Amino acid sequence: MGKLQNKVVLVTGGTTGIGLAAARLFAAEGAKVTVTGSNPQTIEAARKELSGIAEVVASDAGSSADIAALAARFAAEGKGVDVLFLNAGVAKFGPITSLDEAAFDDSFRINVRGPWLYIKHFAPILRRGGAIVVNSSINNQLGMPGSSVYAASKAAVRSIVRVAAAELAEAGIRVNAVSPGPIETPLHTKLGFPEEARKGFAQGLIAQIPMRRFGTADEVAKAALFLASDDASFMTGEEIVLDGGMTRV
Repeated sequence: MGKLQNKVVLVTGGTTGIGLAAARLFAAEGAKVTVTGSNPQTIEAARKELSGIAEVVASDAGSSADIAALAARFAAEGKGVDVLFLNAGVAKFGPITSLDEAAFDDSFRINVRGPWLYIKHFAPILRRGGAIVVNSSINNQLGMPGSSVYAASKAAVRSIVRVAAAELAEAGIRVNAVSPGPIETPLHTKLGFPEEARKGFAQGLIAQIPMRRFGTADEVAKAALFLASDDASFMTGEEIVLDGGMTRV
């Protein structure tokens, strides 16, 4: 039997990268998986790739109306939910003096407001013994130049994990975070850097990682699986860091 046998799982931002890897892994472990996305192209591609594996639904990870509607749908179907992997996020990088307010607002709408709203709307239908796993980042503790908005949003969501863990403990729901370092995902191609600058940025990061490589989406998915499963039954409010030793060595 799989680690998530017959569990109902929702993965936000599950059409690419870490979310897509998690959807595949969770389904392989016996879960009934639904993933969300908001980009029509990646939604269509994920529907083909996850055909027979997971349901793919269009839903904006920062929209109160979309999140409430999704929770109402699960409640109306009488499914209940066992696991939330709140993975959806955006990364806006640049010096404080160069970033505009739209970058700040969009980052906090998706990276902070979204997970907060998911917890708000889904906690009432999460079954006892359930788990919420939130994708944070090692930037929640670093002062990396150019990361002010991203780092602040990830620090905020890390704090939400602690508070939600305390609030939901009596309901038998665990809340934990995975905090990846540099990971090879499509997110890194969306940072807004020219190609040469992006390569230089990546090489600079690798030089700071003792294991001298980026992590993979599959490696993060495996950590999320651990936190979602009964293997982590005595863990809540915790954070698993996956950064090749970048912040630990």
